[in-house]
Amino acid sequence: MQPRHELKYNISPLDADALSRRLAAVMRRDRHADARTGEYTIRSLYFDDVYDSAYQDKLDGVRDRDKYRLRVYTTDGKSPISLERKRKVGDCIQKDGVRITERLARQLMRGDPAGLEQIGRPLLDDTAGQMRTRLLRPSVIVEYDREAFTFPVENVRITLDKRIRTGLNGLDLFDPDLLCVPVMDKGTYVLEIKYDNYLPDFLAGLVAGIPAERSAVSKYVLCRRFQPNL
Repeated sequence: MQPRHELKYNISPLDADALSRRLAAVMRRDRHADARTGEYTIRSLYFDDVYDSAYQDKLDGVRDRDKYRLRVYTTDGKSPISLERKRKVGDCIQKDGVRITERLARQLMRGDPAGLEQIGRPLLDDTAGQMRTRLLRPSVIVEYDREAFTFPVENVRITLDKRIRTGLNGLDLFDPDLLCVPVMDKGTYVLEIKYDNYLPDFLAGLVAGIPAERSAVSKYVLCRRFQPNL
């Protein structure tokens, strides 16, 4: 996958609303968004190894690092399920993903690598290797509501992530009754700006006019801090 730039900011709900109205005039909303709210829900189950490498490397500012996760958009059994690896490469990111079945997702949730290499997908091969050699296992649930905008030039994607929360003492990605608790102050959302090589000037100008604080915020780390073993 081509490395992409990713910029993150903390932004207030009021400023997020103002930015949303600006972006809606020139960008296309994500096709998965609810027609009424303009948002959709994301739930991810993140994995970490026996050394807590994904968590500790982020805290230590390690330049290049990987995170593995399963992702769904509903818990009604109708959502596509993705296994993803998000790789940080300097100031850029690479994301690789593969669609999988619920049966395979539950196998991964058990930390069972049996037969993954026989499926013939490189990401599954890699995940199996991590499970066998580094005991990669489920770590934390991250859930939030996202408002997303896209623009074709430079594959720009701008997202506003709201009401970030974590599953409390639960790691079942498909549990519709999972108890979730907020991990950020109610007055804070996360703005993410992603693009291939450069951000078009007119979009940069729209964003520059909105107060937002540049941040290295990690939703994974925010949620891991709520786990009782940390």
